[in-house]
Formats: sequence, C-alpha cells, structure tokens
Amino acid sequence: MEPIQQIIARNLLKLRKSRNLTLEQTSELTGVSKAMLAQIENEKSNPTVTTLWKIAKGFQVSFSMFLKEEEQPIQQVNIRELDPVVDSDDLYKVYSFFPYHPENRFELYVVDLLPGCEHLPKTHPGEEYLFVKEGSMIVEINGKPYHVSDGDALHFSGTIPHGYFNPSSEKASYFMMMYYPEEGNDVNV
Repeated sequence: MEPIQQIIARNLLKLRKSRNLTLEQTSELTGVSKAMLAQIENEKSNPTVTTLWKIAKGFQVSFSMFLKEEEQPIQQVNIRELDPVVDSDDLYKVYSFFPYHPENRFELYVVDLLPGCEHLPKTHPGEEYLFVKEGSMIVEINGKPYHVSDGDALHFSGTIPHGYFNPSSEKASYFMMMYYPEEGNDVNV
C-alpha cells in the first residue's frame, strides 16, 4: 500500500492540473496558502483533516478523493496497514477504507476519537451515516449534543454544522459512511 502522503500529493496535483489551475489560483479557491499546497504536492507536508476539507470544499469534491488509490477488483483492507489522516492535535484519526467512487456515490471510513478530542463543528456536502463501534462520544449537530455509544447510529446532512467530542478517558471509534446523493457533489477526475 502506498504511503498516504504520496496518495494525497498525487491526487491534489492531478486535480489541480485537470482544472488548469496554478498554485495561486488554487490557494484563492480553497483558502489554503500557496506554500502549504506546494508542500502537500511535493510530499513535504501531511495535511490535517481540516486542511483537506478546505481543499475539497474549494474544489467541490469529496474528502476521500484525495485518499483514492488505483482500483482493484477485490479489496481487502486492514486498519493496521492504513495511515490515518489526523486532526485536532492528533486526537481525531480518519482511516479511509473505501474512498469515494462516482458509481457508488459513497465513501467509508473508520474514525477514532482519542480521549479529550474536540473536533469542532464544520459543514460539507453529502450525508453522514455513523455507527459507533466502541466507546462513547458526543456528536454536536446544529448546536444540539447527541450522546452516542457502542451500537448507536446517527444519520444527518453534512451541510448542517456538526462536530465530534470525546470527553471520556477511553477511545471512541465509529464507522462513517459519507453518501453524496446529488450529481453536483461528486467528482470525475
């Protein structure tokens, strides 16, 4: 499996070039500095989840588009072989199991929230389906807290501000499926 930094770099460069954009134009589009974009493309920086979301929103593509590897007819994924994308002081870890594909219109992750994690509310296209596999956490949706734990599930629109919090002393982990029902939310790169 290719290192995540190389995958992100290749996909960002491919997307930028497919739209004939300079680094400066991409910076204006995404709100991410030209220097940071260059570091990502040159594999000198491993971007945070927040940075990838800013880039994805600017390009109007799915988050996992940057994590997409070459397609295989049968895929077996082992979390121990995945490099997570991290955020919130390394307390929020996203493992991309099945990246977005335009025919399927969804992507599947496992997300770990380490104790004390505060992943502040954000918005993005698509719908979220989450299923808590371990621990307990708070999902704040439009300012309202939802306390969820092992076996609980939530579904909501990504366009509503939402954040994830783990005030406990144990790791919380959940499966996340992002679904993009509208044609305008996918990307054909």
